[in-house]
Amino acid sequence: MDRKKMNECLVRTQNGDKAAYSLFYEEAAKGVFAFLYGYYRNYARTEEAMQETFYKALKNISQYRAGSDARAWLLQIAKNIALNDLNRAKREEWLPEENFEPLLTENSPDGTVFDALNRALDDTERRIVVLHVLWGYKHREIAEKLAMPLGTVTSKYKISVAKLKRYLKEEM
Repeated sequence: MDRKKMNECLVRTQNGDKAAYSLFYEEAAKGVFAFLYGYYRNYARTEEAMQETFYKALKNISQYRAGSDARAWLLQIAKNIALNDLNRAKREEWLPEENFEPLLTENSPDGTVFDALNRALDDTERRIVVLHVLWGYKHREIAEKLAMPLGTVTSKYKISVAKLKRYLKEEM
């Protein structure tokens, strides 16, 4: 879904159209999941954070300004949730999650791709690939969003894609 349609869905939601928000959710869910998975690296926690992101977005729909970037607004909510959650988790003592919660596997939706993204790429490379491929941001926009030079974003994207291809060839 392009920016204009995402914006339109949120404006319609502000006017009480629940079907528009369902469409928005369907179109944005995979991208939000991929974005959040980079923070959590755990399928179940990522799923919870994704649901919380869409809940908070709907709850605060009145704060969305028509004409602004709907993707950026939604990803900012997701980022805030992830950072708050991770900071809270640092203050609490947890037993290792890998003992209790299943990690993302090939049986999970898109497991191979998410696994490859997390194993083959570092955080910056993964964010660039997710923002470009799943969210449709242009390299220039990613450079602004991540406060990096355009040339760096472009070269990191090309290197990341090559790394991903190598990783997938070796693993398959």
